[in-house]
Amino acid sequence: MMNDNASIIVALCSHLCADSCRPLEPSEWTKLADKMIAQELRPKDIPELSDEDMKQHFGYSEEDIDRIKRLLDRSGSLTFELEKLSSMGIKIITRADKGYPKALKAKLKGSCPPLFYFSGDLSLLEQKTVGFVGSRTVGDEDTAFAENMVSKINQHGFGVVSGGAKGIDSISSAASLANGSFCIEYISDSFVRKIKKKEVITEIQNGKLLLMSMAKPDAGFNAGMAMQRNKYIYAQSEVTIVVRSDYNKGGTWGGATEALKKEYCPVLCRDHKKYPGNMGLIKLGAVPIVDSWDGNVDNISELMPDVGEQLSIFDE
Repeated sequence: MMNDNASIIVALCSHLCADSCRPLEPSEWTKLADKMIAQELRPKDIPELSDEDMKQHFGYSEEDIDRIKRLLDRSGSLTFELEKLSSMGIKIITRADKGYPKALKAKLKGSCPPLFYFSGDLSLLEQKTVGFVGSRTVGDEDTAFAENMVSKINQHGFGVVSGGAKGIDSISSAASLANGSFCIEYISDSFVRKIKKKEVITEIQNGKLLLMSMAKPDAGFNAGMAMQRNKYIYAQSEVTIVVRSDYNKGGTWGGATEALKKEYCPVLCRDHKKYPGNMGLIKLGAVPIVDSWDGNVDNISELMPDVGEQLSIFDE
């Protein structure tokens, strides 16, 4: 049962039933939340505020206030849509709920999305995890490396976090589940289609797979949304392993360089001289690893190089 604060967040920020009015984006919600905290208000108080209150407390214009009212007025249609999603096994969690990913709140702070759609056991978010990222197009050698690394981190008690996409993401997820461990996938599209797959349903029911997405469940692929979710993988992880990356382009490179710059978590990268992207990330401060690495994440600090000078490229 959704609490009153969560219900208001969903009404203001969800893209469900939002054909005629644009929901608040994460940055807009964060600004509003900060102003509510300063005024000692909570989301559930918003419907009771007058127009003058919203102008005074939030600095809203008439247009802003009309937008808020229109978003709140869709509560009836939202309830119907949420019930339909729930019947498919898809629920919703907001920043006002206790089960919201604590690691994301701690590392991303105000840039956390106001809500996630999810399916699975949220307690997996409290477990130790290692992120796996990499190209969608991979060879047998890349697959073998990823599966080897997953096996090693599983043996040390870590599950996998990935983006659930084709390539390294899905290979790593499947390997962890095959090893009897668990997986968290921060997906960026096609939630409704994915949740219908028999093998996905089975792993969710077994408590081994958790799907999380900030995207509308029936949304198709969107490059911007895919880039946005990369930070959730890094923020959820103790460390993240880059198996294969292009150089200075693509989602893997973009996500890894952002994680290095903002220090979401230590970034490990396969030391492969024939992959310019991998070698570029190592030059930027990613920790090089090879097939013989023992997978002991707890001792990763011993491998960390002094990267003070290497990271200066981010300030150019």
